[in-house]
Amino acid sequence: MYQAISVFDMFKIGIGPSSSHTLGPWRAAAMLLHELRQTDKLYHVKRIRVTLYGSLAKTGKGHGTDIALLMGLSGEHPETTDVLTLQDKIYKIKKIKSLNLAGQHAIPFDPAHDLVFAYSQSLSYHPNGMTFFVDFGCHDPFVKTYFSIGGGFVEAEGELNTGEERKLLPFPINTAQDLLHWCMKTGLSIHELVMENELSWRPESETVAGLNKIWITMSSCIFNGVNNSGILPGGLQVRRRAADLNSKLLGPKPFTDRTSWLEAVSSAGGDFSSTLNWVSCFAIAVNEENAAFGRVVTAPTNGAAGVIPAVLQYLVTFCEGNDESKVVPFLLTAAEIGSIFKKGATISAAMGGCQAEIGVSSAMAAGALCEALGGTQRQSLMAAEIAMEHHLGLTCDPVGGLVQIPCIERNTMGAIKAITAAQLALQSAPDFAKVSLDTVIKTMWDTAKDMSSKYKETADGGLAQHIPISLSEC
Repeated sequence: MYQAISVFDMFKIGIGPSSSHTLGPWRAAAMLLHELRQTDKLYHVKRIRVTLYGSLAKTGKGHGTDIALLMGLSGEHPETTDVLTLQDKIYKIKKIKSLNLAGQHAIPFDPAHDLVFAYSQSLSYHPNGMTFFVDFGCHDPFVKTYFSIGGGFVEAEGELNTGEERKLLPFPINTAQDLLHWCMKTGLSIHELVMENELSWRPESETVAGLNKIWITMSSCIFNGVNNSGILPGGLQVRRRAADLNSKLLGPKPFTDRTSWLEAVSSAGGDFSSTLNWVSCFAIAVNEENAAFGRVVTAPTNGAAGVIPAVLQYLVTFCEGNDESKVVPFLLTAAEIGSIFKKGATISAAMGGCQAEIGVSSAMAAGALCEALGGTQRQSLMAAEIAMEHHLGLTCDPVGGLVQIPCIERNTMGAIKAITAAQLALQSAPDFAKVSLDTVIKTMWDTAKDMSSKYKETADGGLAQHIPISLSEC
């Protein structure tokens, strides 16, 4: 049975620093509240306790899992919550040891005791597991387990995510070969075919409006990133660099709006070195915002949120004469490639290492850029394959359990590899390629299954061990 995954499943507006460790638990808390409302039990809740397992336990504090759960249980929405007041809200809950469940029902809640990090335990279905224990006092308790399976996707224990399965699309796609088959049969480009499938969910005008909102959020995140300096939170004392890089490239003159800044960037660009610097600046800006609990777009994860915005900003600013008409097609194509990776492998670093995040985002960006620059369907899929092929085996080893080292710089590498892959595919004859996108996806999944768990977002291996920072410091 094929999975029907929309572009807005792959791109979600939220806050940093992690889609699986922040956005996923936040959405799981919202799902719990929904079930309590549906069963008229919300106002009967006396207490809630949450136990985090596996990767969620080991890197949860560094990834903001505790913050996400508190906000989710409070009824806040990740797309609309005020990021500037986030820390104040968390401080208040910790101080008074109480939270307003769903914003409607006050219950005692002491994060120090009611959030349990089971560091040595993991659930079998997925490393990102969490169990909610809801106490009603006189009545039997309610226990519910959720899994954050990557990219903000959440599944409840024992419940298939059947919403993805039921939607009947005119062009069902599980693999890259499926996508190519339908493109060849219809004569449609990749983004045109994806738009036809999106019509099964909503009118085209709504999809276009939604994707433009996604792009504005991405580009605004870049602009915010180049205008914020200082030290990132968490205890590693990582200094933000995007603002300094922006000043070196443009001079110290401040820009009060995104439009004038982008005009200055476009005018300042030119040689190869300058373009490389700007792409790196774009990617770093996004992931510094992500690390600082800023508003970002999951693309397809938060840890890899800078790759697609950086490549798309490169396209808009330095290619095709600043023509933003390519934005919607770019995002449609990128989302479809990402969904194929999700169906055939994983987009969760806790399951597959960083190849599942930076590698997938680089492949998404490469295929989309190739098509935007005039590539055929086969060339676009070839670009995605090239990008992933050269991320195979990439481990996830966040120092201190934070989405900072090496995560921020890896987004620049993913963006540059995507651009290189697109250019290489444009100059190639994909009919003679030895490796298909489906082959590299299968290889990625095989590699993920062979990879030691210490390289899967646990901070138990790699750089995280050679630059030891205790979780209590962070």
